[in-house]
Amino acid sequence: MNAEILEKMVGAPSVALDKTISSSESLVNQIGKQPHLKKAKEYWDNLGPGLTTGAADDDPSGIATYSQTGAAYGFHLLWLSLFTFPLMAIVQEMCARIGLVTGRGLAGNIRIFFPKWVLIICTILLFAANTLNIGADLGAMAKAIQLLLPVANYYLVLISITIISLSLIIFTSYQQYAKYLKWLSLILFSYILTTLKINDINWLQIIKFTIIPSINFSKDQIILVCGILGTTISPYLFFWQTSQEVEEQILEGKMTITSRQEITTNKEIRKMRTDVWSGMFFSNMIMFFIITACSATLNVHNITNIATASDAAMALKPFAGRQAYLLFTLGIVGTGMLAVPVLAGATAYALAESFKWKLGLYRKLGEANAFYGVIIFSMAIGLLINFVGIDSIKALIYSAVANGVIAPLILALIIIISNDSKIMGKRVNNAIMNILGWLITGVMVIAALATVYSLFYP
Repeated sequence: MNAEILEKMVGAPSVALDKTISSSESLVNQIGKQPHLKKAKEYWDNLGPGLTTGAADDDPSGIATYSQTGAAYGFHLLWLSLFTFPLMAIVQEMCARIGLVTGRGLAGNIRIFFPKWVLIICTILLFAANTLNIGADLGAMAKAIQLLLPVANYYLVLISITIISLSLIIFTSYQQYAKYLKWLSLILFSYILTTLKINDINWLQIIKFTIIPSINFSKDQIILVCGILGTTISPYLFFWQTSQEVEEQILEGKMTITSRQEITTNKEIRKMRTDVWSGMFFSNMIMFFIITACSATLNVHNITNIATASDAAMALKPFAGRQAYLLFTLGIVGTGMLAVPVLAGATAYALAESFKWKLGLYRKLGEANAFYGVIIFSMAIGLLINFVGIDSIKALIYSAVANGVIAPLILALIIIISNDSKIMGKRVNNAIMNILGWLITGVMVIAALATVYSLFYP
């Protein structure tokens, strides 16, 4: 089998997906000609890295965390979906602004403006955390597909979804790939539909627990709160968001650092802010509906222990019905297809910028061997985790510890960079963003300490 035939075989999913997206875009363009829908289309067209970053945050690991939250504590922790929204949005806006103004990814800026050892620690822990998370997400996707197709072989499914994910990254142009991520984010609406199909939901009670914080400070609940903070304010999102803003600039023809560092206009900042805040709102809205769905079904029937996203889907079936079960399960697969490449890509951006390798999804495989090599290596290790018997829950715990250690450090670096006028010019943080940024960092320090404490003092 020659290389050309192999490339066509591996790239087949990308071709099929591209045709699907092109058909969808054609339909949207026709709808967009209607005057009353024109503004909605313009809004959709303005969404990009912020939307996909927010959607990628709701990966199968996050779904499992939110499901456990609802199952164990009912509506009592719904307020976290409201609490984490501005925290997430502020951090991701800083990251996006850094990418827009400097024309570099986050790791590139850290390499230039901080000691080398800082970047080395960050990238090593990021690689470890993301790879473990990839392994857990791939396993969750395979289990979800088995729920839909019980006769499917787990390991064959596992290998297939890994190959498909890699082929989309390697054999699809950035322009096509960005469209794929954007459209795939819509799969998250399955969790809204799942919730709406559940009968007898007390919406007044839900509103109460969403607005008024409720916490009993038990050890288990504190650990779960820390888990939610860790899965919503995750280091891989920082690196991905910044690098995607740079990729978008390159897509516009700004191929050099100098051209990307030209004056950032108010229009570009407004567009970025709309994109980021919309994406983070979408992410937290999905968290809200997952917690609500599991609270209204599992918690009221005393099913309080959910280990994986697939467990949540299975447990929902008797109480929410087959349609809700199918929607929830499809959501696991879809979000995994979105999140796994983002996790691997974030690692590749960080390592490539750390060692000054050629990088970028806009480049072909032969133009950025080391960059794509990191993606392949990271996903290969994630795949192997599922073959050597490492429990997915343990993988997530180790990933949470690594994220907990580096998140406060990277947050501090982000705030320092985005507040330095020599780097950011007039696009530095305002006083409110600085205050909230350091508040978020403090919260993540507490979350990290609580996570580490829970492991050594169970």
